[in-house]
Amino acid sequence: MTTPEAETKNLVVWEIESTHPSLAEPLKTALRDVVDPEIGMEIIQLGLVRNVTVDDQKATITMILTTPFCPYGPAMLEMTRQRAEKALSMPTTIKMGTEMWDFSYMEDGAGADWGLYY
Repeated sequence: MTTPEAETKNLVVWEIESTHPSLAEPLKTALRDVVDPEIGMEIIQLGLVRNVTVDDQKATITMILTTPFCPYGPAMLEMTRQRAEKALSMPTTIKMGTEMWDFSYMEDGAGADWGLYY
């Protein structure tokens, strides 16, 4: 789910932020522990988590990878699932998104680590 302001910068607003706002920030904090080992940045900084939904006390995280054949992808997906389950205290599944990752998905200021300025 996106807002008009977010769409212009490719930022997303997770569905959980409006349906279960008390869970959104603890989840985001927990997922900051998941780092892409090749890049050395958090999945939240990179904008890899594209949506989080909760339905019937089960969470679904829609996530993408920086490259389609990322060798660390399976480990990052599993680590994301485990951290989310712990933070949310509910079963969590990971759904792979279909969009290709882009530098514009990064959090404001995160691109400076790569010498990028958005």
